[in-house]
Amino acid sequence: MKTPFSRILYGGDYNPNQWPREIWAEDMALFKKAGINSATVNVFSWAKLQPDENTYDFSELDDIIAMLSENGIDIVLATATGAMPAWMAKKYPEVTRVDFEGRRHKFGQRHNHCPNSLVWQKYAARLAGELAKRYGSNPHVVCWHINNEYNTGCYCENCEKAFRIWLREKYGTLEAVNAAWNTEFWGHTFYDWDEIVAPNNLSDGMGFGFTRKTAFAGISIDYDRFLSDSLLENYKLERDAIRAYDKETPITTNLMGTYNGLDYFKWAKEMDIVSWDNYPAYNTPWSFTAMRHDLMRGLKDAPFMLMEQTPSQQNWQPYNSLKKPGQMRAQSYQTVAHGADTIQFFQLRRSKGACEKFHGAVIAHSGSGDTRVFKECSQLGEELKKLGAETLGAKNTAEVGIIFDWDNYWALEYTSGPNVDLKYVDQIHQYYQYFYEHHIPVDMIPVDGDFSRYKAICAPVLYMVKEGVAEALEAFVEAGGTLITGMMSGIVDQSDNVHLGGYPGPLRRLCGIWAEEIDALAPEQSNTLRFPDGIETQCKLLCDIIRPEGAETLAVYGGDFYEGTPAVTKNSFGKGTVYYVGTQPDHDGIAKILDALTAGADVKPLIPDETELEVDLRTIEGREYWFIINLTGTPKSAPESFRGETDILTGEPVGELQGFDTVIVRR
Repeated sequence: MKTPFSRILYGGDYNPNQWPREIWAEDMALFKKAGINSATVNVFSWAKLQPDENTYDFSELDDIIAMLSENGIDIVLATATGAMPAWMAKKYPEVTRVDFEGRRHKFGQRHNHCPNSLVWQKYAARLAGELAKRYGSNPHVVCWHINNEYNTGCYCENCEKAFRIWLREKYGTLEAVNAAWNTEFWGHTFYDWDEIVAPNNLSDGMGFGFTRKTAFAGISIDYDRFLSDSLLENYKLERDAIRAYDKETPITTNLMGTYNGLDYFKWAKEMDIVSWDNYPAYNTPWSFTAMRHDLMRGLKDAPFMLMEQTPSQQNWQPYNSLKKPGQMRAQSYQTVAHGADTIQFFQLRRSKGACEKFHGAVIAHSGSGDTRVFKECSQLGEELKKLGAETLGAKNTAEVGIIFDWDNYWALEYTSGPNVDLKYVDQIHQYYQYFYEHHIPVDMIPVDGDFSRYKAICAPVLYMVKEGVAEALEAFVEAGGTLITGMMSGIVDQSDNVHLGGYPGPLRRLCGIWAEEIDALAPEQSNTLRFPDGIETQCKLLCDIIRPEGAETLAVYGGDFYEGTPAVTKNSFGKGTVYYVGTQPDHDGIAKILDALTAGADVKPLIPDETELEVDLRTIEGREYWFIINLTGTPKSAPESFRGETDILTGEPVGELQGFDTVIVRR
């Protein structure tokens, strides 16, 4: 592959086909004024490009590509398959999806195709190939963008048949399927492959409001794996059609952070570069956004693309607040600080109709370059132009890894009990938040990652322990590593069958404890953690009732019938150490536990200063780029470590940072 980009791509989704051509020239002038150097085009243009089965019309796209090329704008060229044309759904209704409720959808919206429709696959691959044949040699096309925000959710007969084939390849025999899914329960034994149906609300799925549950988690987890694989095959189909004509240009599709439906670690193996769409809500913690950036970087352990963010407000969340002055700039630099090599928006010009007409854009409905948002975009464009290629490809390094695993994500949230409020991503975030607040870089890593790179690994709610994972963690700790895990860990195997012999199953020897029972606390209930130094903190959600088997007790419960029994333990294993947290501590409790862990593991923060500012580091070719970002909205003094150094964005000495200000120091 060629080096992805020669500069930070700054631009975003552009839909000139929605506007009369006299607007196009205005756009080009405004793009230059704002420092826009890239445009993502053709995302939802399938109906325009192919008005019927046998006709292609590229005349308008030819003009768009030519206009962008003539103006020196790098092109991220989408394959337009994010929404099928109406004629396809009309002639071949089997291309539409059947939802979790069992309803076949009519034509409408987007992301609306059955991933196992051979009709859809034929036309999508053909279109991708035609686009690559026509535009693949254009030097201004710097990236291919396949489909858009893939998401799951089809339970049709196409998918049922494909699911049975997938199961044959995975298990080989029906006997193995029955064993994996524990079908003796409720008399579900299968005697013929055709007896297996998709687990939606008409079969073994159980929908309650917005919650998806299931009578047989093994079936539903396998179906999620199957749907993720099916859509990945769709992606690969288009990718391979492009590669027949364009061997070098990077190919991606835009992911969605911690989206539940697709196993992004598996997807990343098939992508040249990871890209994603970042849309925090008005009240999303900055640490949560940072965690998602680190997850996207971790998918390939490489810099990523920010494919979409809004210049100001969104339109599809319940409360779509404006970004405060400077907030978009600060958010953009946070993205770069965590590994992005692009800053792109949805959208460049605000749509005049349909459901996203109030979604923010660089160019507002006024069409003016004199708006606050446009001026802020122009400032950022000028600064990114000044940065040039300096930070491209720079690495983020970390001494701490946090395990994130989609199989665990699915399995934990399908589980019936013990507590409906137990959410996978929230549990990961409470650990990440500590490291974020203490300026300790983190890598988000898969269960089959290289653990030896880290001093410490966090594995919260490692509910599903698949083959080889316990052994890999034991080897890491035995060699001197530090592991922290806890409640709802080591419970089930890859098919959601319980590891017998006592919790935490295959992690029991490693942790040096036996969790005999698990108490569930309702939202109005809590317990306390008592530490030996007399400090008490709150805990909630779940409480493991623990028997030590070699581990020492770091904290005990302060109430209920298990008052005085271990809640947090520490076990020596080989040269290393394992912490087990049998409950959900509050913020102070997590901090106290992780303070001890980081001290014992010799994990160092990036800087010695205490500060509310975010501090990040990327390095390349012996150069360090330090990002100091004020996301608090109020003025803050720079850390002493950087006082008097030069901000390369302004050339000014580093001193006080105004609300949502950012400085970058090069060392």
